[in-house]
Formats: sequence, C-alpha cells, structure tokens
Amino acid sequence: MSGEIFPGISVALLLLTLTFNSGNSQVVISQPVRIMFYNVENFFDIYDDSLTEDNGFLPDGLMRWNLKRYNKKTNSLYKTIIAAGEWDPPAVIAFCEIENRKVLEDLIYGTYLSKFNYSIIHEESPDRRGIDVCLIYRKKIASVICYRYWIPAEIRRKDFNTRSVLYTEFLIGSDTIHLIVNHWPSRRGGVLAGESYRLQIASMVREKVDSIIERNPLGARIIILGDFNSTPDDQAIKSLICSEDSCKSMINLSEKLNDDGLGTYRYLGTWEMIDQVIVSKKLLTCTEGLSIEPNMLRIFKPDFLMKKDPKYPGFSPFSTYRGYKYQGGFSDHLPVLLDLKVR
Repeated sequence: MSGEIFPGISVALLLLTLTFNSGNSQVVISQPVRIMFYNVENFFDIYDDSLTEDNGFLPDGLMRWNLKRYNKKTNSLYKTIIAAGEWDPPAVIAFCEIENRKVLEDLIYGTYLSKFNYSIIHEESPDRRGIDVCLIYRKKIASVICYRYWIPAEIRRKDFNTRSVLYTEFLIGSDTIHLIVNHWPSRRGGVLAGESYRLQIASMVREKVDSIIERNPLGARIIILGDFNSTPDDQAIKSLICSEDSCKSMINLSEKLNDDGLGTYRYLGTWEMIDQVIVSKKLLTCTEGLSIEPNMLRIFKPDFLMKKDPKYPGFSPFSTYRGYKYQGGFSDHLPVLLDLKVR
C-alpha cells in the first residue's frame, strides 16, 4: 500500500489537541472535533454471502468485482478520510453502504488509518443486499457510552428489509453527544418509492429524539445525519425536524446548502442535498463545551473526488461505477463534514 496522498492537498494544523490531566484519563478538548458522514457506494468484499443478494459484487458477477478493484477502493477511501481530516482524520466517521465488518477492518487496520486507533460499531442490517449503517471512532477522542440499532416498532423485524438506524451515545471531553446515523430507503423507481418506510423511520427517529430531550431538561447535544434519500424540502425530513413543542424542534444545517443549489449527489445533471446533518438547538445555543455554528457544516468536494460528467454539463462525483461500467473512482456521493468547536 502506498502512503502517497493526492497532490494539491495542503497540510493544515491538526484539528484536535489532546491533553491529559495528571492522574486523570479525561480528555481535554481544545480544538474542533470533526465528524464525517460518507455514503461509500457499495463497499463490498469479493466473497459470497449466502444470506444476502451480493452476487453482483463477486469476481464472476455482473460488476466483475475482484481483489484488485476491492483493494483500490479500500485505499481510495483511506485517502479520502485522510484528506477530509487534513492529515488528522475525523474523530467519528459514519458510513452507509458498507457490506460487513470485514471491509471496515481492512480499512482501519490495513491502511495508514491503523495509526489512529479507530474502533468499529457495526451490526448486520435486514437490508436485502446486505449493506449496512455503521461508524468508526478514534478511541482517544470519543468514548462510547452505549449504542443500539433501531427499527420502527410497528414493523415486524421479519418484514423490515431496509437499513436500521444506528444510535450511539458518545462522551467527548466532558460532553455527551447523541449521534443518529441513517440510510433511508431509496427513491429508485420514483420519489414515491419507499416513501412509506421513510415516513415511518422519520416518525420513529422523531420519537426517540423527543425521549432524549425529555431525559435532558437542560438540553441535549443531538446530531442526526446520513443519506436520507430525501431533500430538505421533503415531507419526511420536515416531519423529523418539526415539533409541537418548539423546544424540541431540530435545525437542518443542510437547508442553507440546498438553498444555494449545492448537493452531495448528482442525478441527471442536477445536484441533490440528500446527505444531510440535523442538530438540536442545544448545539447552537450552548455557551460552554462542544457547540456548532451553522457554517460549520460543509460538503467535502476536492478536485480528486470529481469527474467531468460525460452526459451533462459540469462535474459529478467520481464514482466507482457509472451504471455497470467500472470507472475506478471513489463514490457516487460526496462526504459531509461537521466541526464541533469548544466554547
């Protein structure tokens, strides 16, 4: 594996400085903590899983997915993560379209990321294709208090065939962060495709958020992020944000990016802001500890993640595949980055 990074990526100051009190293991945070979300576009290994529909991503499958292509994808994702952290990779990275724990292990132990002591939260989802929602985190920066996977209570587990929602409660410094990672059902086949599931998942997440806020009367630091397969204007997203109790309303940081015509995914030449970050008011209004400002969310869009679109004017994400044609790129989505600063 080469440690070479793409040309043109400047070395910046480290994002995070960690110091330890004498005789105390509590981490003192003095610089912004970066959180990343990335839909990595079908990060499959090359082995058959008899329990899922992964046959297309086998050496003799439709996509001709082989060890050389898999290793290139793994190395490309590592380079993207290093670049996104400006050589000090993000404290927490949430993913979707990960096939299994093995590919995560290859990413964090088989590349230069091994130097940053990442740990994994992953569970197999009910998705028919076997793609999962998961995350990795740097143990010296973030400690896991608990985590669990959610599905709507009204849907029987055996009937739920999409991705579950990952909830993780972190301790970062002296603050608790509630992180909720999503990959909602696709709109493939039209906007209404999967709409019922998206609304049910949105309702479930809204109820869980209300419960977290009720248990924290002084306010809770909540971050909801992921690939929602919906834009900020869609009904499912609006139902997730709004609450009859104004104290429980959430703020969609992605709305401004959407209004500016930006996006993380390009469909038929049009950018769509479907990878979003939604936060509780506490993160915007707290006067001490970890907090955010609206402009601290950004789309990570370096030149190496982009490719001239052969069909529509402009550039699109440099994807691994375009249809069934292998391009050797990174993903059909762009990552989003959120910085938590210390007040």
